Amino acid sequence: MNAGAKIAKGEILLFLHADTFLPKNALDDISDIVQNDIVAGAFDLAFDNEKFSLKVISTIASYRSRITRTPYGDQAIFIKKVIFNKVAQYETISLMEDVNLMQKLKKHNYKIHILNSKVVTSSRKWEQSGIVYTTLRNWILIVLYYFGVDPERLSKFYH
Repeated sequence: MNAGAKIAKGEILLFLHADTFLPKNALDDISDIVQNDIVAGAFDLAFDNEKFSLKVISTIASYRSRITRTPYGDQAIFIKKVIFNKVAQYETISLMEDVNLMQKLKKHNYKIHILNSKVVTSSRKWEQSGIVYTTLRNWILIVLYYFGVDPERLSKFYH
């Protein structure tokens, strides 16, 4: 991601997972929001499956990211390139690099905005591993990360 950011020509970087699709007008929405003092953000989350449990998860994720101002990578994170290069490049860690990036931005008091429009991401990982298992695993991993457990150690439990 850092290598891509380094060669990117635009003023705003967008980190989009391969299994995630942007909403219509996403680029206009991003451009509009970073005209203010917002330097980074992401979208609300939706899945490509209409299961009730996945709707609950995406709703919780949207509230969580709004309250904590810590969107995850599957929400299509965007950031001004100058800020990314100044303080917030991705750490070379195998897990939690998106959370780490948001922590660095918040440490410098940069504003992070969650857009109302939703990206649509694949539910395949959730369904293959089990929706309850995946949810609990992710919650446990993030709590352990916040308590200082090394992301490299946590990645063994993610994959």
